[in-house]
Amino acid sequence: MSYLSLDTSLTKTFFTQKEWANVEKEVLKAREVLESRKGLGNDFLGWLDLPITYDSREVARIKQAAGRICEHSQVLLAVGIGGSYLGARSCVELFKPYFGNHGCEVIFVGNHISGSYMAELLNYIKDKDYSINVISKSGTTTEPAIAFRILEEALIEKYGKEEAKHRIFATTDKARGALKTLADTEGYETFVVPDDVGGRFSVLTPVGLLPIAASGVDIDLILEGAKEAYLEFSSNKTIQNNIAMEYALVRNLLYRNGRKLEILVNYEPRLAYFAEWWKQLFGESEGKDHKGIWPASANFTTDLHSLGQMIQEGERSMFETVIEVEHVKKDVEIKANANNLDGLNFLAGKTMNQVNHVATLGTRIAHYDGGVPNILIKLDEITPKSYGYLVYFFEYACAISAYTLGVNPFNQPGVEAYKKNMFALLGKPGYEDLKAELEKKLK
Repeated sequence: MSYLSLDTSLTKTFFTQKEWANVEKEVLKAREVLESRKGLGNDFLGWLDLPITYDSREVARIKQAAGRICEHSQVLLAVGIGGSYLGARSCVELFKPYFGNHGCEVIFVGNHISGSYMAELLNYIKDKDYSINVISKSGTTTEPAIAFRILEEALIEKYGKEEAKHRIFATTDKARGALKTLADTEGYETFVVPDDVGGRFSVLTPVGLLPIAASGVDIDLILEGAKEAYLEFSSNKTIQNNIAMEYALVRNLLYRNGRKLEILVNYEPRLAYFAEWWKQLFGESEGKDHKGIWPASANFTTDLHSLGQMIQEGERSMFETVIEVEHVKKDVEIKANANNLDGLNFLAGKTMNQVNHVATLGTRIAHYDGGVPNILIKLDEITPKSYGYLVYFFEYACAISAYTLGVNPFNQPGVEAYKKNMFALLGKPGYEDLKAELEKKLK
């Protein structure tokens, strides 16, 4: 079955049929380049057939480790940044109850350098049993490396070195790097970050699956959903039968017609962190060579009261992609009130979800009438299978979209610039010349 549908009807007045035909040829070529594995960055295509080639023994080991974590820990600290945490967090936040947890409480750490946050975290966990999953290909990325150094020390101090080694799990390179060396030396259980899967495409690898499994989500079902998406997109070679290709096509058409910013909109608060993962996926994949659609996100109807005016009547340089969830598992009916002081008795008998669907429709029409193209992704319901399908849908569409744009989807050369400046200003050995240059600029 297909877990989502794509509606691009509220975009088609913003480009011509001739423009569609021209870009369609480019998208078909981009798909051919992707599937033939001959394009830029082709050494990072391990995600492409991952839903059918993943190691089932490794997945079984992940589930066993997650079970042990939840047996003796109330909290799992998942230490990572960028693709080492956004994918997992998108899933954990999607499925955990709004209030409480249904597995271990998973706290994501090492994605910033806030001392006050770390101090409060240490205070929060001091009376709790906890484990650590440190996720880093190298082990030397600044933010998670600082966090892990502090948390490893606290864990050893709390439990002693022998027990601590059974509470630390390292997801890292299979053979080399600082974290791999440390894990082997100390006896920490390790899981492999695949060499041919970049961070933003790694949610369906041990990078994402261990924290997700510890949170209580069935990772087998996630992989099944991704497999169904893989089979659908790899076998359907026409735009008419491949929604991932259609999405890539329409967003490139809009980009060429001056729509430089895409807002991923949701109407369910639990999708907020899915949008954060999506922003990294498209931002790092397309934002290079002075090209790319700026990925933004909004949580409706909340943000209609802060961004709605800008979207409705601001500069016409944006388009929206709306994720709407058709069926929700829990709902509340609105009842009549004798006083009706708020004037809402016309809603009596309707549920909040029904009102939410109408708000979605009304907003889409209003924004379209205001000159904002609108793509609708309708998700049947939020389940582990539909999550896996949605992840693969965006990964596949992103790769085709980036190739259509003419950039390498799988590198990110620009992310090193700030790191070099930071290292130099902090006095890291080997950066003395750059430090002098930067200090001269600052004066």
